[in-house]
Amino acid sequence: QVHVVESGGGLVQAGGSLRVSCAASGNIFSINFMGWYRQAPGKQREFVAIIIRDGSTHYADSVKGRFTISRDNAKNLGYLQMNSLKPEDTAVYYCAVNVQDTEYWGQGTQVTVSS
Repeated sequence: QVHVVESGGGLVQAGGSLRVSCAASGNIFSINFMGWYRQAPGKQREFVAIIIRDGSTHYADSVKGRFTISRDNAKNLGYLQMNSLKPEDTAVYYCAVNVQDTEYWGQGTQVTVSS
């Protein structure tokens, strides 16, 4: 069993920055990939960013150039640095971790960007 916990959400003004973190624990041999998704009120959950085991990264067009995903393989930690935040970035941010072809999700952390 793998347990995933997000942290670091909060309230920030437009143009500001915030970093959310993801901690994975449990029966982990290696993490294939770690991804961030978000869900705004009344909308479907959408992809934000992903980092693969080899270190390659991919971003949604809406956050490219503003968000940076990273991870600490030794500690099973992941981060999403969010800069130049916009009100439309307001959402619950979820971390997903793939271990042995099974995805595990956290409960999410709220990010609110005020205009």
